[in-house]
Amino acid sequence: MLSAALGRRSCSCVRRRRRLCPTLPSSSGCPASPLSPSPLRILSSPSSSRGVQGSSLQPGANNVKPLEGVKILDLTRVLAGPFATMNLGDLGAEVIKVERPGVGDDTRAWGPPFVGTESIYFLSVNRNKKSIAVNMKNPKGAKIIRELAAVSDVFVENYVPGKLAEMGLGYEDINKIAPHIVYCSITGYGQTGPAFQRAGYDSVAAAVSGLMHITGPEDGDPVRPGVAMTDLATGLYTYGAIMAGLLQRYKTGKGVHIDCNLLSSQVACLTHIAANYLNCKMEAKRWGTAHGSIVPYQAFKTKDGYLVVGAGNDQQFVTVCKILNLLEVSKDSRYKTNKLRVQNRKELIEILSARFSEKMTTKWLELFEGSGVPYGPINSMQQVFSDPQ
Repeated sequence: MLSAALGRRSCSCVRRRRRLCPTLPSSSGCPASPLSPSPLRILSSPSSSRGVQGSSLQPGANNVKPLEGVKILDLTRVLAGPFATMNLGDLGAEVIKVERPGVGDDTRAWGPPFVGTESIYFLSVNRNKKSIAVNMKNPKGAKIIRELAAVSDVFVENYVPGKLAEMGLGYEDINKIAPHIVYCSITGYGQTGPAFQRAGYDSVAAAVSGLMHITGPEDGDPVRPGVAMTDLATGLYTYGAIMAGLLQRYKTGKGVHIDCNLLSSQVACLTHIAANYLNCKMEAKRWGTAHGSIVPYQAFKTKDGYLVVGAGNDQQFVTVCKILNLLEVSKDSRYKTNKLRVQNRKELIEILSARFSEKMTTKWLELFEGSGVPYGPINSMQQVFSDPQ
């Protein structure tokens, strides 16, 4: 019955979209290449595995991906949710992306650049997915979502709290027909609190969470990170929480409601910055590429570019001084320990900066190779994707 409903292309509440392709079409004028890089590699797999309750995972195949047989109903849009479900798809899950008829995910219109009529932004976070367009405000469309949920393992959504419940698709509604479901809600501010019904975008959450307050030049204005780190962090938290939810269901046989939100995710990522304030009432500041508690740990301008060097301990600092032929600096009492280097940051950075400016980046790379000191150039995208590593 469900498959028949999905197959009727003329139905007013649902349209089928094509499978979201995993590579750029070579006819587009761009070379065939991955739409976005994936960090996931399965180096080995067991000869047998135990299935996930409620899924069609079959044990015994050597080449089975970890989430093969797990079905995910993906009602998310823009970045945090699609990034999470894309990573789950990379691990073998079947992801069915639900979009609005006529317009689809907002990011389909984000560009240029486009490949033909497809937004590169959209394609970069929606590989390994199937797509259908459903009008969920139509009772027939909402019925289709409930039928899909009943045969899925995971339900992911990023609507303002209460919006899906108005359509009969909230957690309580889905839990009645699919008590096994791992239902994950992604919001801007969570399910409770004075701001819970506000819409959430990465830049706003980055501002409210304090990330922008600590990002940018030391004496300059707050800066938005070059990619949407708050969205991406939330996506990774969501990804991990869903994996944990599946494991819990495997142990208990019961589903779970997961609450992920942009603000909490980014505040959690403040780590030592938050701890400094909570424990010492130390207000944070912007440091540019530098680190508030480690010196030297920053970008240095070379003759033709930039090199980032980090001396995380005293021995590494001595090594840096040897490479820079500044042995007298390593013996200076003002710089003997990291605490002293932090206290005398300005004078030390002026000395190191003057020396780094004397040579080309490639020369410094040669000198630091094999030293045991963490270092690397600031690369352009062309340099990133031509790096042999």
